[in-house]
Amino acid sequence: MDFTQIHPHAKLGRNVTVEAFTTIAEHVEIGDGTWIGPHVTIMDYVKIGKNCHIFPGAVIGAIPQDLKFSGEITHVEIGDNTIIRECATINRGTAHSGNGTTRIGNNCLIMSYVHVAHDCHIHDHVILVSYVGLAGEVEVCDHAIIGGSSVAHQYTRVGEHVMLSGGSVFGKDVPPYILAGHRPLSFGGINIIGLRRRGFTNEKMQEISGIYKVIYQSKLNTTDACNEVERTFPPTPERDQILAFIRSSKRGIIKRAVKSIDEE
Repeated sequence: MDFTQIHPHAKLGRNVTVEAFTTIAEHVEIGDGTWIGPHVTIMDYVKIGKNCHIFPGAVIGAIPQDLKFSGEITHVEIGDNTIIRECATINRGTAHSGNGTTRIGNNCLIMSYVHVAHDCHIHDHVILVSYVGLAGEVEVCDHAIIGGSSVAHQYTRVGEHVMLSGGSVFGKDVPPYILAGHRPLSFGGINIIGLRRRGFTNEKMQEISGIYKVIYQSKLNTTDACNEVERTFPPTPERDQILAFIRSSKRGIIKRAVKSIDEE
């Protein structure tokens, strides 16, 4: 007897493995080929994709740690090929302020003891290193990496291809393609290593670097700096993405710049 408890109404796909001492609630759907390790708790209103790996001690679908939550039906959705390591916690969404769903995308790595709060949206290919804590309604975009023991204020955003150093604390948005660290969180140049690994050319990285020189070194305010970028750089997907991210920021972007961020 392995003491595994799987509700008879839970929907498990083909070749799903559930190890001993794991509990799976009624309103759960798990895709083909996913492995659920021992001592995992998957609570109601959770959908997990195909070929995921959930390690011991993870708790997925607990109600939000939000006093305004009043028992409404909300959800967690996790994409395909995502790995959730030991003792990570992923809470359901809320209806009163969020969209009702906490989302984690495809091909993500959520390391041990990470906390993803209600209504967060973690896009594809994201890495959250151990002990990262995300408050409610944080958004982390594709290919971002957040270093260990970092914490995010609610409603903040991290752009595509960002690398945040370990121990970062941020209450402002972090624009795409950059390396950031220090306290207060500071711009430290573009994420050269990450961009190179993902196939960005030297010319494209020079373009992105030039845009951020205007944003962070021109001594213009953010609005005027964006206008200057729009005036002096021809339209490209990367330029337009940076401008759209900054202009749509509700909390503002990180302001301070430093010469370098050590990540060795």
